[in-house]
Amino acid sequence: MSPKNFKKLRIIRTKLDKLDNSLIKLIKIRTSLVKDVLKLKTSKKEIVDKKRIKLILKNVKNKSIKLKIDPRITDRIWKNMIQAYIEFEKRNFK
Repeated sequence: MSPKNFKKLRIIRTKLDKLDNSLIKLIKIRTSLVKDVLKLKTSKKEIVDKKRIKLILKNVKNKSIKLKIDPRITDRIWKNMIQAYIEFEKRNFK
């Protein structure tokens, strides 16, 4: 890699790191909201809402297409995030 490209790479990686920090803050907010939702559930059966998951994934796909983002990327991210939060809710259900 040329020195010029290496410098460009460092700049882009710095931007990515800043963006990752912003995402972490958003995940913290999302986790807090999930905790609030979990407090309202009276049964572990309520943790997985297949209709809602389907709707969320459909909306993410439509928004991705509209914003010219490869929907395979956002689909995978959201499916993983949803699964992680389902597991979180199951671990924290009282």
